[in-house]
Amino acid sequence: MGIHHELNIKDHLECFRNDEFNQMIKNKRENFENWVGEDKVREVAEWTKSWEYRELNFKREAIAINPAKACQPLGALFCALGFEKTLPFSHGSQGCVAYFRTHMARHFKEPVPMVSTSMTEDAAVFGGLSNMNEGLQNAIALYRPKMIAVSTTCMAEVIGDDLNGFIRVTKEKGLIPEDFPVPFAHTPSFVGSHITGYDNQLKGILEYMTNYFDKYGVDNIDKYDSESGEFYQNGGLLAWLEENKEVQP
Repeated sequence: MGIHHELNIKDHLECFRNDEFNQMIKNKRENFENWVGEDKVREVAEWTKSWEYRELNFKREAIAINPAKACQPLGALFCALGFEKTLPFSHGSQGCVAYFRTHMARHFKEPVPMVSTSMTEDAAVFGGLSNMNEGLQNAIALYRPKMIAVSTTCMAEVIGDDLNGFIRVTKEKGLIPEDFPVPFAHTPSFVGSHITGYDNQLKGILEYMTNYFDKYGVDNIDKYDSESGEFYQNGGLLAWLEENKEVQP
């Protein structure tokens, strides 16, 4: 298994809200970004609601104002970020997720939590099941998410990895709790765009969680809340594995 010792890591969302991080962002704006100040930002924001701005927009002749097009996994990971305490999880190579994370960080001007199964040459030949097993375990232990939303990249799609089967095997082996929510979507980069990926991930989450609530009840997911849920209050994944070690392979 991919876990060997207890870890004391803060919740990935709270890390970006403390005073130290806010001061870091303030210094970055003042010293490196030619920051114009909050007043100027508010002034421009109000101007974008004016008739003058509206008329300027109507004068545009280009068919596409922003023709930028990205691949499906980017949209899928962005979709997952919209759900509270959900960790975006990409089944594929580490380089892909590094690009997506950098893209998001440049846009939002702050770190963005995303993880991957870090598939390499051996996984490309033999499949990424072991990567999925260890990846889900480590993600739960390190980031303490309430839900993990899985998507794919080109590598996993080209070799035909089955997300539903992989996640089911991980749970059947007793490596993560059976009722831990892990919705998924297949999002090959070579088909569609980031918009397609967003739609596929959203559809996958809604379908999965509909069945999840029917099976376990609406309130069951609250046990995995990092602040008040009994799962993390009782020691998290390592404690759960110790209690359920008799079901380990």
